[in-house]
Amino acid sequence: MKDIRRKVRRAQTIVPFGVGGILDLRGESFVAADVRSWAPSAERVESPRLARKLRVAEFRSAPVIPSGKAAYATRIGPSYVRFPKWLFCPQCREMQLWRLDRERELRDKQPTCGRCAGKPQLAPMRFIQVCRAGHMADIDWRRWAHSKSEGHDQRQCQVRRLRFVATPESSGLEALCVVCAVCRAGRNLAGISQKNILKQTGLQCSGTHPWQSETDEADPCEETPQAVQRGASNVYFPITHSALDIPAPAGLSEEDALTQKVVNHPMWLDFNSADGSPISDHFRAVIAIQCEVSEEFVETLRRRHSDEAASMPSAADADDDLSIAEWAAFSVPGSVVNSKTFSVRRTHLGIDDDAPESMQELAAGISTIVVADRVREVRALEGFSRYEPSSGNGEEGEGGRVVSVNTQARAQWLPAIETYGEGIFIALDEERVSAWERLPSVRDWTRRIERNLDASFKTDRLRGKSGPELRPRFVMLHTLAHHFIRQLSYDSGYNAASLRERVYARSHAPGSELPPQAGVFIYTAAGDAEGTLGGLVRQGQPPNLVETLIRLLESAQWCSQDPLCADSTGRSLANLNRAACHACTLLPETCCEIDNSLLDRTLLIGDGEVPGFFRGVVQAALEESAEAVDLP
Repeated sequence: MKDIRRKVRRAQTIVPFGVGGILDLRGESFVAADVRSWAPSAERVESPRLARKLRVAEFRSAPVIPSGKAAYATRIGPSYVRFPKWLFCPQCREMQLWRLDRERELRDKQPTCGRCAGKPQLAPMRFIQVCRAGHMADIDWRRWAHSKSEGHDQRQCQVRRLRFVATPESSGLEALCVVCAVCRAGRNLAGISQKNILKQTGLQCSGTHPWQSETDEADPCEETPQAVQRGASNVYFPITHSALDIPAPAGLSEEDALTQKVVNHPMWLDFNSADGSPISDHFRAVIAIQCEVSEEFVETLRRRHSDEAASMPSAADADDDLSIAEWAAFSVPGSVVNSKTFSVRRTHLGIDDDAPESMQELAAGISTIVVADRVREVRALEGFSRYEPSSGNGEEGEGGRVVSVNTQARAQWLPAIETYGEGIFIALDEERVSAWERLPSVRDWTRRIERNLDASFKTDRLRGKSGPELRPRFVMLHTLAHHFIRQLSYDSGYNAASLRERVYARSHAPGSELPPQAGVFIYTAAGDAEGTLGGLVRQGQPPNLVETLIRLLESAQWCSQDPLCADSTGRSLANLNRAACHACTLLPETCCEIDNSLLDRTLLIGDGEVPGFFRGVVQAALEESAEAVDLP
């Protein structure tokens, strides 16, 4: 058999094949090991704002594998281990437990059956076991096969060679049976997906991950294991964070510029956390030398930041820090200095006094339009959960427990990728948005969605994006972003999966002096696949943008599943969507920052009960279309 190369794209090392994720490749199944397996050649990724939020020292990105034979010289990328280890031959149906020492003997070879002619490739078992603590392991198929055995000889069976047979007399999982080739004991897979079925069989959680040793690294776990298919959506819930690279504000004084230089230093976070320890003197000296400031300046800055952190209200959220800086950079072009990683310029819709009423109505609702010729995004993987999504607070209460990318110690760095692209930013007129939000029908409609949000297991995570209060502007702008991406996929040259959204509509704690937000930013998200083609910047300039916006609002009026979609009182997981489905609004998961939740076309275009924010634009466009029809 020829050597095969098993590769993944760099972006896939974060999602969907990041630490803990399962990779299916040419009939084989692997799982990504934790960051301890990463080679020292991992490339460093700079993102001080995101590092401060996640409280890590740095980020690292998987290096690019060279072409040719050099790729076999050394392992330079993340490690993937074979999982599940229970395999079976599709011809003789005999099951084999693959071991690490055997895999090393056949490195870069597909596992084959040594009994059958032609050496067919072994296939991985379909079912595995996971638990809410994040552990994942093979099902003990030997115990499963003998769990319903009767008679002394069957109970005393020690060899337990297994076969995975399919019987034509039955259908579904009843037709699949794990059978002991020695004592003939067996059990089919009927009911294996039932909750607690493994516990009733006597199986327990191993307390390990597939890349760990069961003898040395097992973590005692009292969670009940659950049998799931290895490709099921609840096997892996990655927890990712992203931030745009925002340069220094324009017009900084010399002292402010030095302050930002020190705070952005890679050792600044370690220096703050090492306060009072002997190593803090070393950090202070290194930062002072590399930033060309005095050690007294560094120490004074540390004390100032410590005092500010102590006086900060407990309700403050680190997500606020990221969104506020990005909102300021986009909504007030010129407030930051353009750089190699961030270049924006203001533009307009290009509408004059003779433009149709629909376009003038649209322009009245938009305050700022900015095209980003170049932006840099850093996306990092913090950890993952299994069986149930994490509640977002890292605890074991509601939802699964968060497993760190380093399963043995606190992660000092996180795997990340950086992408360069372009985008379009649109900010709505704050006065119009505020007046619309005060309408009783709009407030009542949003409260219904918020009640479902409060009852959802995703409430903590979604509140991190929407803020402490779900405001109508967030649902409306989120829906606008989805329809914007769908329309741009036709107009810009990018496919929908290559675009990504950032919604700026957070609510803030009462009494906060933070500026209100009401805007969306659509940008390229798969730079290693398509790069910056210029299509978004072109569509963000007149006269293209106004035509794109009018078309997306017109298309949002109808759905192929109407009236079921339009009249829905709760769709998708936990009823967090209203008038939104795959036929009209939902996007690929890589596009949306909150899992296709909190969407509603009604708040965008309106209906008989609720006036949408852009209802005036839609009505004017319909009237203009009717007048343009030449009736006989």
